[in-house]
Amino acid sequence: MKRKVLTMPQSAEKVLDHAPLFREPEYRQMLAEKKANFECPHPDQVVADQNDFTKTWEYREKNLGREALVVNPAKACQPLGAVFAAAGFEQTMSFVHGSQGCVAYYRSHLSRHFKEPSSAVSSSMTEDAAVFGGLKNMVDGLANTYKLYDPKMIAVSTTCMAEVIGDDLHGFIENAKNEGSVPHDFDVPFAHTPAFVGSHVDGYDGMIKGILENFWKGNERKEVAQAINIIPGFDGFCVGNNRELKRLLDMMGVSYIFIQDASDQFDTPSDGTYRMYDGGTKIEDLKTALNAEATLSLQHYNTRKTLEYCKEVGQVTASFHYPLGVQATDEFLMKVSEITGKEIPPTIGLERGRLVDAMADSQAWLHGKKYAIYGDPDFVYAVARFVLETGGEPTHCLATNGTSAWEAEMKALLASSPFGKDAQVWAGKDLWALRSLLFTEPVDLMIGNSYGKYLERDTGTPLIRLTFPIFDRHHHHRFPLMGYQGGLRVLTTILDKIFDKLDRETSEPGVTDYSYDLTR
Repeated sequence: MKRKVLTMPQSAEKVLDHAPLFREPEYRQMLAEKKANFECPHPDQVVADQNDFTKTWEYREKNLGREALVVNPAKACQPLGAVFAAAGFEQTMSFVHGSQGCVAYYRSHLSRHFKEPSSAVSSSMTEDAAVFGGLKNMVDGLANTYKLYDPKMIAVSTTCMAEVIGDDLHGFIENAKNEGSVPHDFDVPFAHTPAFVGSHVDGYDGMIKGILENFWKGNERKEVAQAINIIPGFDGFCVGNNRELKRLLDMMGVSYIFIQDASDQFDTPSDGTYRMYDGGTKIEDLKTALNAEATLSLQHYNTRKTLEYCKEVGQVTASFHYPLGVQATDEFLMKVSEITGKEIPPTIGLERGRLVDAMADSQAWLHGKKYAIYGDPDFVYAVARFVLETGGEPTHCLATNGTSAWEAEMKALLASSPFGKDAQVWAGKDLWALRSLLFTEPVDLMIGNSYGKYLERDTGTPLIRLTFPIFDRHHHHRFPLMGYQGGLRVLTTILDKIFDKLDRETSEPGVTDYSYDLTR
């Protein structure tokens, strides 16, 4: 019997990327035979009928009624937030008490978004530690981390395994210090971050609070009037946002400390020098931050426990919902001015006026556009607010990690504008639920992260990537979303997507190209 041999198009002289490679006829044939012979597929018509059913209102009601199953949630787990938080402090190594595989997930998620190395170590817990506890892993792991990576601080968080068996981080760290893993006076703040509850914003909050407690607890506070702390929150655009906000604060002449500044850590230059650590809030500044008159959080739902602690030590506190757009930036800068006594200079006022002018220039293209917005609670609030400012309609606002309090705030925001009268708020729902919403109540644009690209393909709704994680586009995070300059970038990004869609829809000569305009 003669065996058929496929000639593959790949060779050492002609190495194809995977995208064109699997479009070659040889691979198409191979994959088709695999499907027919090994996957036991349903008939094509049955699959098509079921697919059509999932686009109906009947299926939507079943989908939104789910309680015991989550499909593609728009959130990550607590330890990821803790690892990101630790990256914002001077020469700090994140130490995750759990298995190696968990830490690989956090590191890869951050490095794929920022296109930068993300350093974190693990206590490498395995089956024996799950039975007998992870104390030995902690003792050895802290010793290795201290000797190998020369940190100024080690920030410890946990994974599911350590939390399920009930490992006590405070006791373990003290035991490790007693056994000489690290010096007694070495800073090892910690946070319990169980991955099976909450989300990355809770892990961020827990780690920031743990670090502040490490440096503030038991110390006398000597208030410095008009000095403020800024906590940015979990932000995939920290590189651009933190620098933009510091620029505005410097223009106002404000005395401030950024608590958790990862802008340099995730934007290291290629100049021949490898930097495992770069930038971050200095340890001495962390100690000084206790004396600030006020601590301001740029993302309320990222920092609820932290702000409670700041209030307990005697500081004035205030929080915002990701200051993006005109009114949100106004409120942030006016609050800073109120606390510090510093005037907002005319140069910043000019930036505000330019954003308002740009919005007015493009109003005809933005008015009445419908949006689906998903992501973290503060981000969704901020984008919905900006959409309302442009005359758009934030039709579907979804946060998997949204709370009932967030839902109430969102509804109040939407009720404040005639453009929000038909909008709907979805706390606790996932992206599979959003798919039903997009099929039954279509919108013009979708704003979220890279995971929405499958919804874009499925529903035809154009996706604008404005929040973490963004894996399939490069360098978006280097530009700000916050402030007036950030608002201008968001405005331009939305307009580009609108115009690109219009060009595609009017590109067929003599059929649809009657409005293929050069000037818009």
